[in-house]
Amino acid sequence: MDRPASGITAREDVLVRFSGVAKTYDGRTLVISDLDLDVRTGEFLTLLGPSGSGKTTTLMMLAGFEVPTRGTISVAGRDITRVPPHKRGIGMVFQNYALFPHMTVAENLAFPLSVRGIGREERERHIARALDMVRLEDLGGRMPVQLSGGQQQRVALARALIFNPQLVLMDEPLGALDRQLREHMQIEIKGLHERLGLTFVYVTHDQGEALTMSDRIAVFSDGRVHQIAPPRDIYDAPATPFVARFIGDNNRITGRVETVEGELAVVATKSGERFVCTALTGIGPGQEVMLSIRPEAVTLLQPGAGVPAAEARIAAIVYHGDHFRLHLTTRGGETIAAKAPVREAQGLSIGDDVLIGWRPEDARVLATA
Repeated sequence: MDRPASGITAREDVLVRFSGVAKTYDGRTLVISDLDLDVRTGEFLTLLGPSGSGKTTTLMMLAGFEVPTRGTISVAGRDITRVPPHKRGIGMVFQNYALFPHMTVAENLAFPLSVRGIGREERERHIARALDMVRLEDLGGRMPVQLSGGQQQRVALARALIFNPQLVLMDEPLGALDRQLREHMQIEIKGLHERLGLTFVYVTHDQGEALTMSDRIAVFSDGRVHQIAPPRDIYDAPATPFVARFIGDNNRITGRVETVEGELAVVATKSGERFVCTALTGIGPGQEVMLSIRPEAVTLLQPGAGVPAAEARIAAIVYHGDHFRLHLTTRGGETIAAKAPVREAQGLSIGDDVLIGWRPEDARVLATA
């Protein structure tokens, strides 16, 4: 695909850089606090977090619709902090599509080319290519109202790509779609990203969407990034208690570190149970911590298995088709959820006593303060 006449060219591995960026609307409360964030050339970076976490404000500052209170934003080494949106050469896709209802699909696509002074013949060539990219080749003459939600989203995506930007921003673009269409569009958008080699910055509050589509995820809360890493690292190795709570399903057990040896720590709960877990750097004896353990990492053990185990009683059993979800209460009163394959959990009943355990590398010790 041709590169844009937008003046954006990549330098080294970083295309976008936020340096010390802060944003306040009232002069007192920081919506974004001292943000340092790099977006790599060609990656699919998702800004993930709950409502009010700062992810959309960050995207709007990059797009130019908001101006930082302090700090700088650069694209390919060029300071764009106060450059107007239409001079940034960035493609943008909104949740509400933002299509002109009185224009046909082709006319909607032609608009961003017209404002850039591109002639009719070249516009038509770009429109045909954009419609082909999103598989709407025969729908250029239709009005937006004649399209389905998924087709409207494809038009919005084609309009963002039509002038060949290196950088595409997407703000909750699939929020208005039903679940099945949403999953289909996730695959389509990721496929476009891989084929075109563009840099995507994508905002969502949907964890599954972020884990499915992203090369890296930046997890936002209270105006700052708690962790930025590939999806598997975000899920398997949360860096803070917030990330552990926010991403996926999680067992959380509080305790105090007794000993640390290498990467392993022994943590004692208030009831006296002891668990061997993986400790982050900086965790030390005597420290109050939280253990983070995914339900799928909790396994049922046979007596005499020779590995660390905890005694628990089954409080509830929920059938999920491919697995049972067991709600367990340990002897010390801790509540733990486990996902057990159907073949392993058949025959179990509420009130049964079982042994549970997990690999030390599947239990993370996180500082609580």
